[in-house]
Amino acid sequence: MLGHATLPTHSELFGPATSVAVAIPARRALPSFRDQAAAAYELTKPRITRMVAVTAGVGFTLAAIGRPWTGLSLATAAFGCILGTGLSASGANALNQWFERDRDALMHRTRTRPLPENRLSAPAALSIGLALGILGVLVLWALCGPAAALVSAATIILYVLLYTPLKPVTALNTLVGAVPGALPPVVGWAAAWSVGATTPWSAIVHPLIQPAAWSLFLIMLVWQVPHVLAIAWMHREDYARGGYRMLPMTDPTGRATALTMSVWAVTLIPVSLAPVLLLSDQLGWLYATIALLLSGGFALMCLRLLRYSDRTQVRMAFFASIIHLPLVLMAMVADALLHVWLI
Repeated sequence: MLGHATLPTHSELFGPATSVAVAIPARRALPSFRDQAAAAYELTKPRITRMVAVTAGVGFTLAAIGRPWTGLSLATAAFGCILGTGLSASGANALNQWFERDRDALMHRTRTRPLPENRLSAPAALSIGLALGILGVLVLWALCGPAAALVSAATIILYVLLYTPLKPVTALNTLVGAVPGALPPVVGWAAAWSVGATTPWSAIVHPLIQPAAWSLFLIMLVWQVPHVLAIAWMHREDYARGGYRMLPMTDPTGRATALTMSVWAVTLIPVSLAPVLLLSDQLGWLYATIALLLSGGFALMCLRLLRYSDRTQVRMAFFASIIHLPLVLMAMVADALLHVWLI
C-alpha cells in the first residue's frame, strides 16, 4: 500500500528561490532639432566654407573694380557671389564627410564629426550636401550668370567625385585636390565679369579666359600643396589609421616631403607677384612688397625643413602657410581699393 504522496516544492525542484534582475536597455533619446541643426552646420565645415567665400570675394572685388555698376546691380551680384559660393562649398564639404564617414571614424582628428558620432544620419547628410550644392549653383546662375555657376559646379564635382575617392589611392590626391580648392576666386571673378552680358560669349567664355583670374587660381593652387603636406606630416599616423595615401606616410625621414614643400613654396614667390603684371592698373608696390615678404618668409620656413625636420619646425611651416594666404589676399584687395580712391 502506497503512502500519502506529496508534490515537490519549488525549492526541491529548482533550488532556493533567488531574485533575478533583468536589465532592460534604456531607450536612447532622439537628438533634438537644435542638436541636429548644429550637427548639420558642423557638417559643412564652417571655417573652410568661410575661407572659400572670402577667396571668391577677392576675385569678385578685383574683377568688379572699373566695371560699370549701379548700386543695386553691384549689391545683388556681390550678395549672390558670397551666398552662392558659400552654399556650394557647404554642400561639397557635407558630401565629402558623407563619403568619408567610415574613415573619419578611424582617425583621432575626425572621429568627433557628426557622422562618426551618429549625431546625424548618413541619408540626412547626403540630402543636406546635395541640397546645398544644387542651391548654391542655382543662386550663382540666377544672380551672377552662367560662368560663375558652371565653375562652382565643376568645383563640387572635382572635389567630391575625383579628389575624395583618390585620397586612399594615391599621394597625388594632394595636387588633384588643390584644383577645386583654387577655383573659388575664379567663381568670384566670373560673377563680377559676366553680369549684364548679352551674348553667350560674354556671359560664359569671356569671363573665363581672363589671365588675371587664373593668376589668382595659381596662387591658391601653389599655396595649397605645402599647406596640405604640412598637415599630413603632422598627422601622418592618423592619416594611416584612416587608410589615406599621403606623401609623408611613405617618407619616414621627411626628406622628400620637405623637398616637395620647398619647391612649391619657392614657386609661390613669383606666382604671388604675377597679379602685379596682369592687374597693373590695380596693384603696385604695396601689394608686391607684402606678397614678396610673406611668400619669402613661407619659403624660408619650408626650406628649413630640409635641415630640421622635427615636428616643431613642421608646425612653424604650417603656421606660416595659414598666415600667408589671408594677408596676401587682404593686401591685394587693399592695394586695389587704394588705387581706386587715389585715382
